[in-house]
Amino acid sequence: MRLVIRLFGALVLAWIISLLAVLLWEHRDETRPAGAIVVLGAAQYVGHPSPVLRARLDHAIELWRRHLAPTLIVTGGRGEGDKTTEAAVSQRYAMQRGVPAAAIRMESLGRTTSQSMAGVAALVRELPRRDVLLVSDPFHMLRLRIIARRHGLEAYASPTPSSPIAASALERWKYALSESIKAPIAFVLERN
Repeated sequence: MRLVIRLFGALVLAWIISLLAVLLWEHRDETRPAGAIVVLGAAQYVGHPSPVLRARLDHAIELWRRHLAPTLIVTGGRGEGDKTTEAAVSQRYAMQRGVPAAAIRMESLGRTTSQSMAGVAALVRELPRRDVLLVSDPFHMLRLRIIARRHGLEAYASPTPSSPIAASALERWKYALSESIKAPIAFVLERN
């Protein structure tokens, strides 16, 4: 019985440490010049970005306008029942805001963070630099960075400051709790 209690205590302690790491990474902004800015996909509705995707894109476009990277990589595949991909919607949105098509690369096959990062890694191999700025919601940054590094990317976090999820305390905690389980799983299981 003591062994079971100790194991349970160790699991709870590991989960608390993971949750604290997720919460700390939410506030870590490593924005710097890089080879590319990578925008993680989120829902799109009939060809229009969801508020979450729009916030990510707006942040990435601002980084691009600041000349922090010459290339913008948009990610996200086609969801069930969708007629287009998140990446295509993101590309169109960025072009409507002044980013030229020649500066945008699309990773449109990934349906998970890991699949998207594998596709991004292949795209980045074609660029002069392998370092990337990762743009997503704050809660996502720890796991995203773990997975990006697993795929050989020199990755830096640039969390979206205007995330609709972060604006709601309930939503923020819901996603942070979810990530506190997903991040250690990614760390242990996502090894290449």
